[in-house]
Amino acid sequence: MSGDLHWPKLALAAAFVAVIVAFFALGGQDYLTLDAVKANRDALLGFAQANFVAALAIAFVVYAGAVAFSLPGGLVLSLTMGFIFGRWVGTVLVVIAATVGATLVFVAARYLFADAARKRMGPLGAKISAGFTEDAFSYLLFLRLVPLFPFFLVNLAPAFTRINVRTFVLATLVGIIPGSFVYTNLGQTLGRIDSLAGLVSPETIGAFLLLGLLALLPILVKKLRSSRLEKT
Repeated sequence: MSGDLHWPKLALAAAFVAVIVAFFALGGQDYLTLDAVKANRDALLGFAQANFVAALAIAFVVYAGAVAFSLPGGLVLSLTMGFIFGRWVGTVLVVIAATVGATLVFVAARYLFADAARKRMGPLGAKISAGFTEDAFSYLLFLRLVPLFPFFLVNLAPAFTRINVRTFVLATLVGIIPGSFVYTNLGQTLGRIDSLAGLVSPETIGAFLLLGLLALLPILVKKLRSSRLEKT
């Protein structure tokens, strides 16, 4: 009976691995490059102009799928969305698709691995998990606003805590708006971009950092209040 219970998890894990293997085996990484997009820019624009709704649907599925399977090329896809659909539609598309993709991998990771991981994390790990869960929205918002860690890692790590799905979705949705707008806005000048390195200025990174610190402000205020109460 217990073996039967493991089959859905094994099937899901196998499907996840199969998609990633197929992506690289079929050369999918070659299509998610700046050069590939620039080489096909006229065809992409032409298709979107002639089939706007279909282009939106395809772009949504591609972006959400790339995030859900933690595939490389997220930055190129964001630039491409801005190039094809403009900064405003592109930003909305990226934010929603990335949130959906991130939520899918979060839920899948929790279903597959969370119970086993929690049993092995020990007292220190349990304490860290509890601390993160207590102020989950602020911590996750900080991680989304400040690009300190890879996007896929921030999708996976919270799955091993007690953060609820609604908090994860809301913090992700809000937290990725500034970065998504920056990259889709840059995408409008795709023809003049020669490299992905140094796309974002130090001033923009500094602005992200300030936003991230603001996200942590409620935690700081709560800790200060708690400290004062303990002293009285």
